[in-house]
Amino acid sequence: MHLRTPIAFIVFNRPEVTARVFEAIAAARPTRLFLIADGPRNAAEREKTDAVRAIVSRVDWPCEVETNFADENMGCKRRVSSGLGWVFDRCEEAIILEDDCLPRPTFFQFCSELLDRYRDDPRVSMISGDNFQDRRRGEGSYFFSYIAHVWGWATWRRVWRQFDEKMTTWSTDRDAPWLKELLQTPDVLKVYQRAFDAVHNGQVDTWDAQWQLAVWRSRGLVALPNKNLVANLGFGLDATHTRKTDSPDANLPTADLAWPLVHQPAVERDRAADLFTWQRSFARKTIA
Repeated sequence: MHLRTPIAFIVFNRPEVTARVFEAIAAARPTRLFLIADGPRNAAEREKTDAVRAIVSRVDWPCEVETNFADENMGCKRRVSSGLGWVFDRCEEAIILEDDCLPRPTFFQFCSELLDRYRDDPRVSMISGDNFQDRRRGEGSYFFSYIAHVWGWATWRRVWRQFDEKMTTWSTDRDAPWLKELLQTPDVLKVYQRAFDAVHNGQVDTWDAQWQLAVWRSRGLVALPNKNLVANLGFGLDATHTRKTDSPDANLPTADLAWPLVHQPAVERDRAADLFTWQRSFARKTIA
């Protein structure tokens, strides 16, 4: 079997985790693969970035491969933003993995089926393989959230077009009534305001805050599986953001979904699930 949904794989300078994730991608045998790599920050780092590029170039199955490798270091925000912009200039939808996000086999099938099911439904903005819940939410194989988890995810060009790297609307969105209602409590609002202020002001080099804002501005929901399908292997001192090796989010247990999927009878947000995620994350001083 070959996965017909394109995969975008974002890599940098970690050969060991890259090799593990690439092995999972190879097992899915996608017919189209986009490889995005940042350049080294210094001469000493080039050996690692070259090793990573060698790993992801070992495609030994029928596959159309396109590469977007930076010669110089662009940083997290510019590299991921420009790389995904390049991907969605070339295809209508894609599954996206970073080098430290190890998926279960059914992650790919889950994303592919929901990309097809909700392709033309503006109520849904993305699919994620992440689950941080302590219980099952609803009777389906997945539930809907407003939280854009990006440790293994998928979306469409129609949504990526709303991505704004500079967050030009944040000054008006920051205190908008719709945002207050969406974030449910004053405490959650304050945490996001501070975090997004830092990104908007250039104090934090990231792209996922901009993506979360795009999802919120579209009022689009995120489909989340009722089992965790992706483990983040990247916690450590060599990570860009996830540096706490003792984080409870590091390398969370995963399990495959049963098939066929049980679809939700209604496309509606699970507000209790969102509140649980925020309370869990803030207690651990992270936004998952």
